[in-house]
Amino acid sequence: MMEEYAYVIDYSLMGRVEDLKREPLVYLIGEDSFVLLEAVLKKGIEVEIGERIYVGKFLEKREKIDRIKRKISYDDLPQSAKAELKEVIKKIVKNKESLYLKFLNECAPINIRLHSLELLPGIGKKHMNIILEEREKKKFESFKDFEERVRISDIAGMISERIIKEMEGGERYYLFIRPQRSRKE
Repeated sequence: MMEEYAYVIDYSLMGRVEDLKREPLVYLIGEDSFVLLEAVLKKGIEVEIGERIYVGKFLEKREKIDRIKRKISYDDLPQSAKAELKEVIKKIVKNKESLYLKFLNECAPINIRLHSLELLPGIGKKHMNIILEEREKKKFESFKDFEERVRISDIAGMISERIIKEMEGGERYYLFIRPQRSRKE
């Protein structure tokens, strides 16, 4: 699936040291599938961390991106990009609040001993039971509604942490992203 829009998580006006052709690079995360991309900026263009930019297939619509260089894995990200990742993902999650509320309102058990909710950092059996009871009474209408009724703060941050764990790979279950193939496959 090709991303239409992505968010800036890091940039380097000098590019990577190991590249023969040094060109301004930007590291991006797609807003729909959380695909990580390395792209080349157009000459003279500046970007900001957290900025949403068009990266879709219509080249004439790309105001800031010259070309997508490659799809990358979490391990390919510079440390500075990893440091910005949680806040940028949290911004995406908040912008797509209805999608994640749908997950919170409808997610089901994975098996007899594990519920999807328990894969979110900070949610154990106790909170899971509260969430299930509350959503049975009435569907959650917003993150604020969820946080007040369940007495959990920063659900967007918890979802962001889970997305990062899935990006890092090696998870048994994936809720929000497609697992990356290992390079050996």
